[in-house]
Amino acid sequence: MANPDRLTALDSAFLHLEDHSAAHMHVASVMVFDGKAPSLQELVEHVANRLHLVPRYRQRLAYVPLSQGRPIWTDDPHFNPYYHIRHTALPKPADDTSLKRLAGRLFSQRLDRSKPLWEIWLVQNMSAGRFALIAKTHHALVDGISGVDITTVLFDTAREPAAPTAPPSPWSAKPLPGRAKLLGEALVERATVPGEMVRGARALVRAPRKALSQVKEALESIGATTLEGINAPAPPSPFNVDIGPHRRYTFVDTDLAQFKAIKDSLGGTLNDVVLATVSLALGRYLRDHGHDTNGLVLKAMVPVSVRARSQRGALGNQVAAMWAPLPVGIENPAESLQRIAKSMEDLKNSGQAVGAQVLTNLAGFAPPTILSQAARLQPRQPFFNLVVTNVPGPQFPLFLLGRRLQVLYPVVPLAQRQALGIAVMSYDGHLGFGLLGDYDALPGLEEIADDLKLSVAALARAAGLRAPRAKRPAAKSSAAGKRNNGASPKRKVRAKKPAGRPASTS
Repeated sequence: MANPDRLTALDSAFLHLEDHSAAHMHVASVMVFDGKAPSLQELVEHVANRLHLVPRYRQRLAYVPLSQGRPIWTDDPHFNPYYHIRHTALPKPADDTSLKRLAGRLFSQRLDRSKPLWEIWLVQNMSAGRFALIAKTHHALVDGISGVDITTVLFDTAREPAAPTAPPSPWSAKPLPGRAKLLGEALVERATVPGEMVRGARALVRAPRKALSQVKEALESIGATTLEGINAPAPPSPFNVDIGPHRRYTFVDTDLAQFKAIKDSLGGTLNDVVLATVSLALGRYLRDHGHDTNGLVLKAMVPVSVRARSQRGALGNQVAAMWAPLPVGIENPAESLQRIAKSMEDLKNSGQAVGAQVLTNLAGFAPPTILSQAARLQPRQPFFNLVVTNVPGPQFPLFLLGRRLQVLYPVVPLAQRQALGIAVMSYDGHLGFGLLGDYDALPGLEEIADDLKLSVAALARAAGLRAPRAKRPAAKSSAAGKRNNGASPKRKVRAKKPAGRPASTS
């Protein structure tokens, strides 16, 4: 029987993606609260009282000797919550700009693999009577959907904190397994777990027609996934360059109801509206920096949760992927949304997400050394230009020690040669966009955030909604031309920089 504490193939791949690279595979969030910040001791005690609900948060990795098996989660005998929960303050004026800079620095730092793979930073004394939490968790531990469930465990749904549920028994760390035990268990699993395939073969004899039909469907879905990447690789872009370890971070707060109204008026799904917003914004950014977008279609890797309802709250990754087209050459908002909605519907019907899940499951049989090499090949595979992930969050207010969570902005990590990642998460009527960029490759990350605001306003106008027109800061705006069929205003083109790097802004 497989060890339930052993990392899955996908979880292990997220570790390998960090090896010998400048990528940091932690997901994260920036959360802003109303009111005076709690003390560090209050926060630590609050979180510690609920850690029995998320036992992985007190576990660290144990590696199998000679890479003969994937690592396992094991209790950390030196666990100290004060190592993982820290506090800091912002320099005046302690505004959102200062918070973004701090977040960028924190996201530039890799989590220590000798400790449980998470951190929470308490940011005290922000302007306007606010404070913030910046949370980081390694992708090997949690994906976006299960991360939402953890958030609802650590927070309250009412201003008055709920009484902590008593743990079944006081926590004490189990002894760390020795090298011989780690190796022995891994070798036993390798010899015995494939026995599940034997039982599968017996099922094949009992119900051959049904089994063969399932195999055929799985192979067809795999073909839809792999051929999509091979036949139509992602085009070159300034977002696909070598990256370093340093990060910039910014965020945009938007109205969820406005996105739903755009969807109802122009068609498509809420996720289609999000993708259209991103596509219009990136098109603006590229044209401003002298890039020809005529007919250009970027490809976004869009994670899709395949977690069953019965698995909500479980840690680990249950995600597949789809390659979504972003027609950045289309400037008309309604046309962009319609093109994306049609493409996404076709992709769903193609079985591409199912194929990605099948490939993930098959990876469970791959030896760890092969998984490691496959992860290193990732930057050489031109399947997508950037990641755009949209995670549904709780649509009710959350509270931390009586303080209301005002807004939440998510973070998706950058892989090798991926200089931009865009994460989106809904919460209590808000739709928060979090943009993570390589510090050197994307000095104009704030421009993309401004372009997102302009794109939302353009889609709202195309949908016939009355909304205030978004504007760039005066120092960055340029003369606007006439709109054409609801398209966004034209702007002056900046001097073109050498290919592969976006222009810098002063």
